[in-house]
Amino acid sequence: MPVERLSQLARWIDEANAEHADITYLADARSARRVSYGETAEAVAEWDERLTDAGVPAGATVATAVTDPLDAALTLLGLIATGRVAAPVDPAAPRALDRRLADPNTVAAITDDGLQRLEDRGPTRRPAGVLLSSSGSTGEPKQVLLSDAQLAHVAATVADSHQLSPADIGYCPLPLYHVNAEVVGLLATLRSGGALVLDRRFSRSAFWTTVDAYKATWVNAVPAILALLAGDRTTTRDPGRIRFVRSASAPLPVPVLRRFEETHHVPVLESYGMTEAASQITVNPLNGERRPGSVGLPVGGELKVVGDDGRDLPAGESGTIRIRGAGVIRHYATAVGAERFDADGWLDTGDLGRLDEDGYVWLVGRSSELINRSGEKILPREIEDVLREDPAVRDAVVVGRPDPVLGEVPVAYVVGSGDDPGLADRLAELSRAALPRDRRPAEITVVGQLPTTGTGKVLRAEVAAMERAAHPAASP
Repeated sequence: MPVERLSQLARWIDEANAEHADITYLADARSARRVSYGETAEAVAEWDERLTDAGVPAGATVATAVTDPLDAALTLLGLIATGRVAAPVDPAAPRALDRRLADPNTVAAITDDGLQRLEDRGPTRRPAGVLLSSSGSTGEPKQVLLSDAQLAHVAATVADSHQLSPADIGYCPLPLYHVNAEVVGLLATLRSGGALVLDRRFSRSAFWTTVDAYKATWVNAVPAILALLAGDRTTTRDPGRIRFVRSASAPLPVPVLRRFEETHHVPVLESYGMTEAASQITVNPLNGERRPGSVGLPVGGELKVVGDDGRDLPAGESGTIRIRGAGVIRHYATAVGAERFDADGWLDTGDLGRLDEDGYVWLVGRSSELINRSGEKILPREIEDVLREDPAVRDAVVVGRPDPVLGEVPVAYVVGSGDDPGLADRLAELSRAALPRDRRPAEITVVGQLPTTGTGKVLRAEVAAMERAAHPAASP
């Protein structure tokens, strides 16, 4: 039974089915299971029939919490390509599903147990697409509705900027409830006609074995993964086969980038994106100049840096980054966050950065992360980058501690790569040598782990709350 073609993604699937139905589109990193482009088209048609029979019309929102990565991918494609709205959540986080199901606009759920139509739910019709929560790494998550057209625009931009082709095989160990894996991994591969190996989780010990076994030509990664791999002696047997490793979702420290490239001889493309822009905003050019520490050049949209008065700043001056374009939302799915958009369609990202003379973007932090020490604004990243120069540091985050005299002072939480009792003292000495007195951490605490999102981005709001709980006497 043919599916009514309501989306650009559906047309891409039709084209792929007509041109190379027998070619593998998706592979499971942990089994022999494969899904061809033809089987993908069949799965979409089956989902349309199942959803229609269950009374889930086009435009309805369906929550998904599916563990198997191939099943999760086909569910996501099946919903969007048939005109529905997919609302994926972490299948290992029951509360996330509960919150999504509490939304009266959610009319059905697809879990490992199958499809369930929720009773007494009248669908709110929306454009085909995906409904996601922003990461909430610095505060309360916001609801982002990305249309099929926005997803397709950015996926095509990713495929073009990375020069993906039918000959490429990507490896993606990132979660499919996050926009990065969805657009950069799943949809950009669909656009290019290549193959994508999906993994349900990152494994440090199996990473290079998997990359080599599937002959991957590119890898979709995040800084947390690169930090773990940077010091490993185990590496790929064929670095020349891997065109690039892509880093996104959080800033990539330059020391980590350099250690990774020196150890594994594989180039890293640092990029910048956000859920509100359907993932990619900027990326370092694949064949042009890659500038360590920069997130590259804008692609597929517009970007500017503005001062406190909203006026554009010249190259070299730091301010707030604003974006707009075909892949950028014009409002959130709820009223929360409406103040971040202006009448001309510019979105205030909340990120601080600067442009250099050649248009490369350099991130320096987020406005909400600034630490106010006696009126002096301190960027956590400039301290974190110093701490990460020690190869034993796997991750570091700096937050403000309330101080009755100075207002706030910076304190650091550091994750070490192993048992290293002298790490905190060594980092304190490093800070004294590299940082002005007012920017040195008042305290450095080594911890086993930090709270993170599914893509490894540190949840700063939780770290700040942890700091306040540990030092209640210092609070005003």
